Amino acid sequence: MIQVDKKILKDLFKLRPAGTYFPKYSFGLLLVIGGGEFYSGSPALSAMAAFNTGVDMVKIIAPQRAADIVASFSPNLSAFPLEGVRLEKKHLATLLTFTNSAKEVARGNVAVLIGGGMGRSEETKETILEYLSQINIPAVIDAAAIHALEGHADIIKGKPFLITPHSFEFFVLTGREIYKLSHEEKIKAAQEEAARLETTILLKDKPDIISNGKEIALNKSGSPYMSVGGTGDVLAGICGALLSRNIDPFLAAQAGAFISGKAGELAAERLKEGLLPTDVIKAIPEVLHL
Repeated sequence: MIQVDKKILKDLFKLRPAGTYFPKYSFGLLLVIGGGEFYSGSPALSAMAAFNTGVDMVKIIAPQRAADIVASFSPNLSAFPLEGVRLEKKHLATLLTFTNSAKEVARGNVAVLIGGGMGRSEETKETILEYLSQINIPAVIDAAAIHALEGHADIIKGKPFLITPHSFEFFVLTGREIYKLSHEEKIKAAQEEAARLETTILLKDKPDIISNGKEIALNKSGSPYMSVGGTGDVLAGICGALLSRNIDPFLAAQAGAFISGKAGELAAERLKEGLLPTDVIKAIPEVLHL
């Protein structure tokens, strides 16, 4: 069993040689599909976390209101607006076009993050399912996208996906109630379900449980002050940035969990109850070269 620590960062974040030119997208392009009428900030948090983890570019695709808010939040963020207040079936062609274009322009250094803030309308979930069934690039499946997989998880089998559930979302995904189980039993359940679904699962717990169905890793970094809403979006953005650099999902999940937790620890030392997800994002660069 792997115990995740800062040594995982050594090979992932090497200093770039002075005088070397790296063309854009050498360190990844991340598509963030998310946001809705209420949780409009979710894709922005993920995108900023990804940028602070070193990704070269993030493109956000979101319903009109969320996209407009994201675009006005920071000049670093690019957001494409989808007509309406939520993801609908009529948007599927646009999502697939953006995805195929991203694969081409980024020379394969690309990943998707989908689910944050999208809501759980039936049409939205059906659209997410259809999209996931048609892509085969690295992807982080979070929040509403996990709910979309309820009863349909077999469509992700064998794809290079990373799923980031907490205990209830794990139940939604697998039908297995683990909330009252011991940590050892949770480890076993996570490994069994990752093997069954042929995917990587990052079960958010204390410590975090990460499995690709074969191996298991535990991450102990983190702070009790990270219970604030939005820290899950930060974790997802970090993982998405790592996937876009063609890092294996199991390794990306380990590094993402460590970076997110350690950044939360650093922010919490200063802020305690005042910690916000944006504070965790600001602390990410302090962690990368520990």
